[in-house]
Amino acid sequence: MSPLGANGSMETMKLRRSFEAGHRRKFLLIVDDSIEVESALYFAASRIEHTGGVIVMCYVIQPQGFQHWMGVRQVQLEEESNTAKALFRLFRRKLNLAGFESVETEEVIREGTTADEILELIQQDDDIALLVLGASVEDKGPGPLVSTLAAGSRAGTFPVPVTIVPGNLTLEEIRSLA
Repeated sequence: MSPLGANGSMETMKLRRSFEAGHRRKFLLIVDDSIEVESALYFAASRIEHTGGVIVMCYVIQPQGFQHWMGVRQVQLEEESNTAKALFRLFRRKLNLAGFESVETEEVIREGTTADEILELIQQDDDIALLVLGASVEDKGPGPLVSTLAAGSRAGTFPVPVTIVPGNLTLEEIRSLA
């Protein structure tokens, strides 16, 4: 039986192709400036070292409120794109310093609501086999993505497995688990 889609209709889950010839398994990592991203990054890299694959680092530019002038919106998009590229460089450097030089990465910048863009990217890329999220260490809860995707209304119908990595784990602890 197919899962119910977001609008309540029956949807067919798209099969992943990551283990077919000519395809590679991809671990999707949502990049932002939160502390817990680093734990998710190291977990994905550790799993890839053991099983192969690629990390897809995705930065989502959030839609802003009404922009009266297109020039203002264009400047905001350029600034966000530069932020994304800086985060990609930072996380690539962190991987190298942690001994994950051989782990390949792809970089994706999307614009829209984060949950919607994640789902759309997974639908577009048949090789994405796993979403890796870091859980927040703050008292407010596990973080918005974990709450929305892994524990929210979409959890039972999400198209790929979601791995939630505690944000307080050290690199050594992550390596021992992955």
